[in-house]
Amino acid sequence: MTKKVTKAIIPAAGLGTRFLPETKALPKEMLPIVDTPTIQFIVEEAKQAGIKDIIIVIGKGKRSIEDHFDSNPELEMNLEEKHKDKMLESIRKTNDLNIYFIRQSHPRGLGDAIYTARSFIGNEPFAVLLGDDVMEDKVPLTKQLMDSFEETGASTLAVKRVPHKDISKYGVIDPTHEVKPGLFNVKQFVEKPKPEDAPSDLAIIGRYLLTPEIFSILEETQPDAGGEIQLTTAIDTLNKTQRVFAHEFKGKRYDTGNKLSWLKTNVIFGLRHPEIATGLRSYIKQLGAELSAEDEANDADKKSK
Repeated sequence: MTKKVTKAIIPAAGLGTRFLPETKALPKEMLPIVDTPTIQFIVEEAKQAGIKDIIIVIGKGKRSIEDHFDSNPELEMNLEEKHKDKMLESIRKTNDLNIYFIRQSHPRGLGDAIYTARSFIGNEPFAVLLGDDVMEDKVPLTKQLMDSFEETGASTLAVKRVPHKDISKYGVIDPTHEVKPGLFNVKQFVEKPKPEDAPSDLAIIGRYLLTPEIFSILEETQPDAGGEIQLTTAIDTLNKTQRVFAHEFKGKRYDTGNKLSWLKTNVIFGLRHPEIATGLRSYIKQLGAELSAEDEANDADKKSK
């Protein structure tokens, strides 16, 4: 009988160098999407999937993540007294989860971060949710992977088709065939191939359902040239002894891993936010008109020369 998935690992120990200087003091996982830290969306996805026990792997300077998920009785009482029910609800969303923290002493890559949480997981299957991507679908992506695992009993990774020119930013699957619509049997997993060498355009997008056998493989996995232990390398090794599937995600993926994509995500979520949507939409229209006028003026200036 296939064991139920009840635990998840959220790695949050990275240095966040793409967002310096802001992330010198603030963890990148705490960068807001409008008014909600990115990591809050990740934890809520795990909760919606039915997971109750979550361990967040943190590093130096990440104390604010712990503070964010800690209870704050004084603030809650203040909001309750002032009848600010929506605000109160927003800060209580994850109060019913068991959230634990563990330190990754040295930033040695994603594989090492996962290995750090091995005692918490024990001999159970588990989910991994990375914090750079916010996923949206009718059924949460983590729940989709859990459903697949209940059917196959095998480790399953989420993948999504990406533009071929961007494929070198991702781990990529080399699929042999489609077992059923959207579920691929995989020959091998390749970490950040050159576009001309990529076996497919199906990129691994930061949601994993793994069996505990991955820990013994991670223990033996050697660091790459950059000194990091790659999870993709360990999964490729696991695939040689037990099947690992890839589940194609058809929902919406919002990338928050770099400045431009994070800003785009903020605009999209801002246009949905009941407090600011109208004002933001008006500003975007005004800004568009101003930029068009500026472009026309620049074109006229060039022609006059």
